[in-house]
Amino acid sequence: CTAIRSTQGKGLMPDGTSRFSFRGQPVFHYMGCSTFSNFTVLPEIAVAKIRPDAPFDKSCYIGCGVTTGVGAVVNTAKVEPGANVVVFGLGGIGLNVIQGARLVGADKIIGVDINPAKEAWGRRFGMTDFVNPMDVPDIVAHLVALTGGGADYTFDCTGNTTVMRQALEACHRGWGVSVVIGVAESGKEISTRPFQLVTGRVWKGSAFGGARGRTDVPKIVDWYMTGKIEIDPMITHVLTLDEINKGFDLMHSGESIRSVVVY
Repeated sequence: CTAIRSTQGKGLMPDGTSRFSFRGQPVFHYMGCSTFSNFTVLPEIAVAKIRPDAPFDKSCYIGCGVTTGVGAVVNTAKVEPGANVVVFGLGGIGLNVIQGARLVGADKIIGVDINPAKEAWGRRFGMTDFVNPMDVPDIVAHLVALTGGGADYTFDCTGNTTVMRQALEACHRGWGVSVVIGVAESGKEISTRPFQLVTGRVWKGSAFGGARGRTDVPKIVDWYMTGKIEIDPMITHVLTLDEINKGFDLMHSGESIRSVVVY
């Protein structure tokens, strides 16, 4: 992303052009990926070579969701075996944080979500405890008690700035690390009392799981192919291109984890 950042947000190739057009008008390359098209053009630096036996209709999810979640655990936080982990938001990213925590041998893996249907999903991928914030009077106090003083690591996968603060304050004083993965609304700001940081908690962010795409994506594909991580259950819907709006509706309603478009 860094190498193509200046043109990525404009929907252009690194040379400043668009390779697609419709009726004489340019069609832009969304986020440098040009997805939702049956043919695409990518800058060479944005391509990672994966093993030939990996199925594309599953490996496509590794390009963002899986890597973002698992990588936040392995690369950004560097969670160690036996750690206590809390994951806020059990969508596609949060579930991959959970299986990343399971992969490295975390002890207690607590999922937090306002949707009770997410409990079964979380447990499927390694969650040990589930908390619905609507069922407890003070989510921070509840999590501090549940973890015996605070979590070693917390991960925000919601993009909600209030939840980001709760995630930090649910960390153990002295060494707790809170990782922000979710993207907040434009213009939103985060805040906390300085005391939370002075007493040893760390607040940090994670983009793409701190991964190097060309080397880490093939590695995570290998983890999938050898059974270290699961992907298939998270792909809850397979759609054709003319059903693309249904995919967005499923996402907004919380009915899907991830939808894959097959051309």
